[in-house]
This record gives sequence, structure tokens and C-alpha cells, in this order.
Amino acid sequence: MLKRNASCELEQELFNNVIEKTPDYIKNLDLLNFDNEGEFTFTLKKEHLYPHSDSNPEGLNLLEWFANYAKEAKVSTAGIRGPQNIIYPQDTRFPINLVGIVLATLAKALVAREKYKGKEVLKLAGSEVRYNSDLYLDAIARVQAAQGIKTLVPQGRKTIPIWLASFLAFKLDLVGGEYITSSHGISVKTATKDLNSQGSQYLPEESMEFVDKIQEIFDKVEKEGSYTIKIAAKNDSLIDETIMSKLNDGIDLYVEYLKSGVAQNLDGVKKMKSKLFVECVGGCAYRTLSRVLEKLGILDKYAWNNTEEDPFFHSIGKYDTDPKGNRVFYDYSVDATVVAKRPNGEKFFPVIESMNYEKVFADYPLGTVVLITDPDHDRLTVCQMEAAGNEPALEEYGISYIKLDENRILTVYSANQAFLMLMNYRVKQLKAQGKFKNHPRFMIKTTASALSWDEWAKAHGIKVVNVPVGFKEIANIMKKVELQIKNNPDKEVVVNDVFGNSINLGVQPRLIFGGEESGGMIMGSEDLIESLAGRKAIAMREKSATEAIIVASSLASKLEEDNKTLSEYLTEIFDENNIRAKYDVREDISYYNESEPDIEKLKAAKVEGEKQRTKNDLFYLSLAIAVRDGIADIESVKKVLNGTFAELNFDNLKSVKFVGDGTYMLFNDKYIEIRPSGTDAKTKAYGGGENLEDIEKFARVLGNYSGERTELHKELISDEFYNNSKDKAMDYYLQFVEKDANNEVFVIPEYKF
Repeated sequence: MLKRNASCELEQELFNNVIEKTPDYIKNLDLLNFDNEGEFTFTLKKEHLYPHSDSNPEGLNLLEWFANYAKEAKVSTAGIRGPQNIIYPQDTRFPINLVGIVLATLAKALVAREKYKGKEVLKLAGSEVRYNSDLYLDAIARVQAAQGIKTLVPQGRKTIPIWLASFLAFKLDLVGGEYITSSHGISVKTATKDLNSQGSQYLPEESMEFVDKIQEIFDKVEKEGSYTIKIAAKNDSLIDETIMSKLNDGIDLYVEYLKSGVAQNLDGVKKMKSKLFVECVGGCAYRTLSRVLEKLGILDKYAWNNTEEDPFFHSIGKYDTDPKGNRVFYDYSVDATVVAKRPNGEKFFPVIESMNYEKVFADYPLGTVVLITDPDHDRLTVCQMEAAGNEPALEEYGISYIKLDENRILTVYSANQAFLMLMNYRVKQLKAQGKFKNHPRFMIKTTASALSWDEWAKAHGIKVVNVPVGFKEIANIMKKVELQIKNNPDKEVVVNDVFGNSINLGVQPRLIFGGEESGGMIMGSEDLIESLAGRKAIAMREKSATEAIIVASSLASKLEEDNKTLSEYLTEIFDENNIRAKYDVREDISYYNESEPDIEKLKAAKVEGEKQRTKNDLFYLSLAIAVRDGIADIESVKKVLNGTFAELNFDNLKSVKFVGDGTYMLFNDKYIEIRPSGTDAKTKAYGGGENLEDIEKFARVLGNYSGERTELHKELISDEFYNNSKDKAMDYYLQFVEKDANNEVFVIPEYKF
């Protein structure tokens, strides 16, 4: 058992729940003792593969763990993640556990050794602040060292953001990296995000390579009875802090990159009178962001909150009641944009409300811009303190707000709104500098992001490439573009989006923006970004809250100079660009309580929830695939939907398409996308359009539908087609991913750093 000192009563309640629900045989496990700083071995036994019982006291049920792990690897959008036992991390009943991480790391190491036989293999390992992150980092580095892989770790093995790990994997031409995080997920969740040599998250086919290797190991255990895994010493020479120390954790290289792009001119920020407020949820952001801002000469323009690293995330998003009012520990995650309902039906922002801003901002002036970043520092939420009285205008434009007191409100911008402001400001910057016309411009966005982005882009002559949800999908398009630029630098670049459109991006195009509605974004540079060994990229592979903060700070300085609020700036963008689809919504439907401390109850609830999620998904997905295969037309789909949802009208539905991970419905005045989580018992319903009340209703009703097939649905879609639609969808997704794919083989360079 790891000793824990709770930071508050609520965290102690969490600890008590975990301890109470953990059986003694788990508490007494002593399989992998990383307190032993010397070399040691772990023997994986056949008994470990099967469930624990009186007749199999060494049972770990690893076969069941692996079946679920492999299933998630096929569809994961952001690393293979799930809950862990935060007190007893060897608990293999949980999706993420120490034994599983050792096995997965070993498998990835074996794959790398086979691919790069006789070469020096270098990888990076990093983490944010989640429970057991330091243990998992140690395990990853020591398992890799035992396989002859050199692992770069930060100075003192301290935290770094995910975008810095990604940036360094590309910039230093590493084989890849391992990063421990679960983004803005609940505190008990974690994951290993696998980064390839591009610094991009693994695509499913890359994950399946090491999943197959785990299967090989298990097959050997079944046949031979055991398998020995070596663990290197903690101070093994292949675990290297000196390179990261020499590189100042990569800060200097990253600042150089920023100065070539979004940080070229920060004079406005340097002249600001008011301070920008940075909320470091979890504390990980501060260590890196403050050093970047200091290098840029603007550190004194920021005020900070929650700079201490805390795996409980300063109690942010944590409550002692669930949404129904039941007395129980409940975690809303640390996604600041999450909207929930109180038992009386009133909507509220549970995460932001738990930040106690009415007190925190007592002495801050009106106009203060608030920049909220998540534990691995890749997402950004933008807010601003305004004077009360402007609420009707905010509501007219779909801008959310929280009342702080009688005189002040806090406007809360969705990423769709915030990023529209940032990309608009960036384009105006480039136009003012005379650079915009130097290249054709394009944007990569997820289908679930705002329709307003597409409208705005059209107004500025910017091409838009739509992709499925997940930043790896954005990175995949980047790599396709780069391959064409490399092979035919004087020819027009043409790519396909997930809707099936062929898009001509022009000669030597440049990315103006890549991002998604969940709060992650990146901006491309004018000159191609070059790694130390000469590889070239149009933009980085992972979303970065630091890059977003730099652009947001520059925008805030301009608005301060012009005496404007963010809300005024956003409404100007809507008006200047004749944007009709001003509104956007996201309905999050979770089919179980992720905070349930009893893992057996949690797993059972998740399984039932996954059935509900899949049933909801298949109702719409089968219609989309039927249209694609010519089994149905749009009129027959309208008939099914109008017959199913009497409270909704589908008469102006134009198309229904599968978009890689969800079903996208395009109307004359809106879009609705229903997307099942690939990793959890959740459904997400997105909408964007001209009427807020209308899209809210569509998203709510469609997202919460049971998925029960109606007679009209059964008449149109046969049982066989319905049951096969998920497999057909996966085939179509892989066709999209693989078309014109950049499959250049990574060549390990001669390292000189």
C-alpha cells in the first residue's frame, strides 16, 4: 500500500472508499517492488492469467484484463485509459495497473527492438500529476532499459506537459515516447499515451502491434508455464536525465519554435496594464508554462492559481453529492466546459463552480481574462470577468456566463467560440504583417467542432479538412500533406476529408489552425518546422495550451487597447463574416457513475452502459451506412426518424453520414452528430446551427434515445445489415485513414545532442 496524506476531507473519503472496497488478497500483493532500486525480475505465471480463487490464490485474471485492453487499443482516441486503484496500483481488476503497464511497456520495447535491430533506440517518458504517475514512469523507464532502450526523462523525473513530450519526440527524432495522463478525466483515471516518432498518438494499427506482442507473451506463459521479465536498476545508465537537463527540458527549443510562429510579436502583451489569470488545474502547467513565459519576457503579465501539483486537482470538479442529489463522492472531471443539471433542473458549470471564483476574483478588476488549463496542459478554456447587465446580449449570441456577485459575471466560452476568436485574430495578424497571401491556407477540424468555423473559413478563402474526433486524426492529415509537399513541392496538394470530399489545398499550403471542440488546438508556422535530423512538418502533432495561451494573451492585449470585451469581439466576428451557425452545444450522456469505488460494481455498470451506448449508436449508424451502401436514400431515412421522434422534425435533413467515429446529420440550418465513446460507456451528442433551443433539443433527444429499433427502422434495415454495420464502418474508417497515407519508414539518425 502506498501511503497517502489526504489534502482534504473529500479526498480522505475517496481514499477510505478505495481501501474499504479493496479485498485483502489485493492489499497483500507484492508482485513488483519498485522500492527495490536494484535490478530484479518478475516471473509472469500461468496462474496469473486466470481469476483469483481459493484453488488459484495467485490469480490476477490477466486474460480478462487483456481482452478489455486489446478492445480499447483498436478504437482509442487518446491513449488506452481507464480507472486505477489509486492506493493499490498492482490491482489488476482495474484497466490501468502496474502489472499491465509493465506488460505493455515490455511489448512496445520488443516491437521497437525488432523494428530497429542493431540501432540505438531512444524514447522519452514523461507524466503529469495523477496518482502513481511517478511509479509508472519509473516502471516504464526501467523496463525499457532492461531491453536496451535509452529513455530520456525530465530533470529530477519531474512533470512535463503532453505537448512538450510530443514536441521533443519529433524535434529530437526519437523512436517515440510514453506519457502518463488521462487529460481532463476524473482523478482516479489514468492512461499511457503512446507517442510515435512523429510525436503523434498511436493510430490503432500501431497499438495492435504491441497488443499482438502481449498475446505472444501470454501464449508462451500458457505453453511453458512462466515468462521472466527483467527490471533494470533505478540508476541504470540507459535512464538518462542529463540530455533533458542539457536541453532545459526542451524549453529553449520550444520557445524557438514559438518565436517562429505565434510569438513573433508580443509587444502588446508586454504593455498590458491588467494581468492575465492562469488557472493551473492539477499544477502541472506551472512548472513548464512559467519557464516559457519567462523566456519570452512576459512572465510578469500573469497571475496564477493552483500552482502546487496535486493529484486530487485541488478538489476541482469534486462533490459529495451526485447529479441526482444522492450523498456520494462524485467527480465531474476537470473539464471546465462541462454543463450539468441540479436536481431542480437548473443548468450549471460544476467544475468552474468548484473553483470558488467569487472569492478568488474579489480583488481582480473587470475585464480580467481567465485562462484555464487541464492537468496535462494541452486544453484551454477561456473566460472573462465582465460587469453585470450585459446578460441579454450574451444570451442572444449563445455565450454562457456565471454570476459571481451582484455586479460581476464570468463569461465562459466554449472552445468553439474561443478558438474562433483566436483563429480570426491570427489571420488578422498575418494579414497586417503582409504574410497571409504568401501561401494558400487551410484548417483541419473535427466534425464535432463548430459549423461557424467552416463559415468563417469560407469567408477568408481558407480550405477546411474535416476529420473524426481525436488529435491523432488531425496529425494524420498533416502527415499526408507533408508527404505531397516533399515529393512534389511545386504541385497542388489534394487530400480527402472524412465526408468523402476531395479538397485542393493549393501549392505549398500552410495550416492556419488545427483543433477540436474539446479544447485542443495548434497553429502552423510560416516556414516548415524542422527536426534536428531534417524531418519537416507543417505543425506540431499534439494540441498545446501554451501555444493557445500565447495567442489568447496577444488577443487580450489588443482588446485591452481597444477597450473591448471578448464577447464584443466574438459578436463582431459573427457579424463581419455573416455567420449563421452562431450556436453550438454538446450533450454528454454517461450511463454509469465513473466514481463508483467498488471495481466489480463499476465494471458491471460499465458493461451495461456500453450496451446502451452501442444500441444508441447502431440505431443511427446503420442508417448512415445504409445510405452509403445504396440500401436507403435520404427520404427513407427521414421517414424512419420522423416516425421515431414525434417531437422533432427531420424534413430539412440533407444528408446522414458516418464520419469515422459517429453519425453526422446535416440539415439546412444545423448539424447534429451522435458519437459513442470508443473507450467508455458514454454517448456524446453535438450540435451547431442557427437556433440554440432547436439544436439543444435535437442533441438532447437523439443523444438520450434508447436505440430501440422501430418497425420502420426494421423495414428499412435488415437484422443482418444492422448487426454488420459496425464492422462495415470500421472498414470505411480504415479506408479513410489509409488513403494517401504517409507511411514513410522512420530512420533512426545519428544522435548529436
